[in-house]
Amino acid sequence: MEHQLSPGRSSAAAATTVSLIASAFFIFVSSAVDSRAASASCDDAADVAVLSAPIAPWKGAPLRILVAAEKPLDGELSLIAPDGGVAAKSHDRQDGPPYFRYAEVASPAAGTWHAMLTGDHTPAGCVTRDIVVSAQKSPGPRATEGSLWPIRNSWNRATENLYSAWIAKLFDAPLDAELSWKAWHEVLRDRSRNFLYNYLGLNEDNVTLSLRPDCADFVYFLRAYFAYKLALPFGYSNCSRGTGGAPPKCYQWFNILHPEVTRPAPPPDQTAAAIAPAEQSAPASTSGLMQLFSQDQRQAEPAPAAQSAVLPPPKRPSFGEYLRAVGDVVQSGSVRVSATDDNTDFYAVPLTQEALRPGTVYADPYGHVLMLVRRVPESNSTPGVFLAVDAEPDGTVTRKRFWRGNFLFVHDPALGSPGFKHFRPVVRENSGALRRLTNAEIAKDPQYGNFSLEQSQLGAEDFYDRMDDVMSPEPLDPVRAMEDAITSLEEQVKTRVTSVENGRQYQDKKRGLVEMPNGPSIFETTGAWEDYSTPARDFRLLIAIDVVRGFPDRVVRRPDRYAIPQGRSVADLKMKLQGVLSSELSSRKFSYVRSDGSQWTLSLNDVVDRAADLEMAYNPNDCVELRWGAPQESEEASTCKQHAPAAQRVKMAEYRTWFRERHWPTHA
Repeated sequence: MEHQLSPGRSSAAAATTVSLIASAFFIFVSSAVDSRAASASCDDAADVAVLSAPIAPWKGAPLRILVAAEKPLDGELSLIAPDGGVAAKSHDRQDGPPYFRYAEVASPAAGTWHAMLTGDHTPAGCVTRDIVVSAQKSPGPRATEGSLWPIRNSWNRATENLYSAWIAKLFDAPLDAELSWKAWHEVLRDRSRNFLYNYLGLNEDNVTLSLRPDCADFVYFLRAYFAYKLALPFGYSNCSRGTGGAPPKCYQWFNILHPEVTRPAPPPDQTAAAIAPAEQSAPASTSGLMQLFSQDQRQAEPAPAAQSAVLPPPKRPSFGEYLRAVGDVVQSGSVRVSATDDNTDFYAVPLTQEALRPGTVYADPYGHVLMLVRRVPESNSTPGVFLAVDAEPDGTVTRKRFWRGNFLFVHDPALGSPGFKHFRPVVRENSGALRRLTNAEIAKDPQYGNFSLEQSQLGAEDFYDRMDDVMSPEPLDPVRAMEDAITSLEEQVKTRVTSVENGRQYQDKKRGLVEMPNGPSIFETTGAWEDYSTPARDFRLLIAIDVVRGFPDRVVRRPDRYAIPQGRSVADLKMKLQGVLSSELSSRKFSYVRSDGSQWTLSLNDVVDRAADLEMAYNPNDCVELRWGAPQESEEASTCKQHAPAAQRVKMAEYRTWFRERHWPTHA
């Protein structure tokens, strides 16, 4: 039985029944016309995707159901037990698109269950699914020869909506919650978040994956994980970072139909030493996919620098090794390739609420990558918010808000195309080969149709103005909007606390001096410097400080964007905002751990006042007091016992102009 998911579509006058039959490796979405042609609500069900988990339900594992739709369907999702009783309900609909609901039964009885979406405006049976829960556990799906994992499904609107819903649930929490994990696998192992936890029934999520993805690795890993679980095609490209005034460019594409080749020869602007050799594993078992997910911990011998690292045809990597290979190849340049280029893993999308859905990737022009996970609509003059997650070099994963301090945007030919992008759909040809859709094909495909060069035509101010309009279509309360910006700055500072503390703990372990790279490489290197220094984070923090400082002037520049009280002049409003800004920065406080282990408290106002000191505060060889700009001879600095070597301080002084002028350097 093949694993398929195909979205059904109906005419405006036709009612739709979406019936999904539970079977191993089988997902099917269909539309049908019946006697309820007068109902408009069922018409909306034509683009509904329904997924149950695990792939072979049985009474010894929780039964989960996920319903995702392109349009907001009213109603209640119910899981009805074999005896006819309602075992679980989901009243709350998650805002979209896609809009989704989730329900779970911890210990389902064996027999035929029914999932049904009904409500005041949704006729009974509009969206239904019969799910057979077995009394015995299935042996699980088998591996497939010629592919790293089976391909029994295709990327389309239904699977993309399920992907977005999975991402949204994975990182869901109230807006004011501070979400952070020390490692990415902590998120995936949280079965309350991860709908696909042990989805294959192979205990696959209990395997240790000793991986620490950076920001670019992270978005690829999430896409690969989802593709692996749902038997979807996946691939990744080997790309340059962009040098000599030229933007990043991709040279070679790898996909799961050729698992014996996972790493390429280095592109022109990379050295062979920068690309680790592929690890080898034992041949995949033909009795299941468990070995595919396990990770071989053996160390491989280095491959010759001038040759591609190619695994022997009889052998292929485990899933863990495959992710390691992906992480060794992809980097932020992979996401910044020109928006007009078809030979890339991503394509640019328009700045609309429909396009900016969970799973959308953001390419920072200066080498950072984030992923959207939720849109919070504007409500009662409270600004709308986009939430995103990213992975830092130290392994931490953090949720944060979209704003100018986190999402930098600038057009520079040498940096490529920044902005919001989607993963490019990978399709399977009739011949069986995999390929990626071109920009033109995506634009014409009714399943997608959202390729756009809009962002490439916007200047920085126009980009942020457009994003303000997308997040908050109605005029904003200027005070609330500024307080929201201050909150975003506060989140950024608190995230830096964790990074600096990781550096302090590294120092305490007496592991020796951290070598400092030369020139622009301070922003993009590997090893301890990448893990514990903060030049890129501090560069963004300085821009964030500028944004908050300049918020009153921004309101003056664009008064039509804000709900200015009747009778109040723009000049009076600016004065009020400056007063609120001063008060808020002084009242919001945080603490960091000093070198002797004691706590020291600062305010956001202290951070803003120390902006100039933060231009040289990124070196992990300096004590934490200096990294927070503590004045010399102050009580705060009295516990400082370590300073970066003089040679490193000389280099930092030379590079300081990049931070002072907020100008990211490019490689010659």
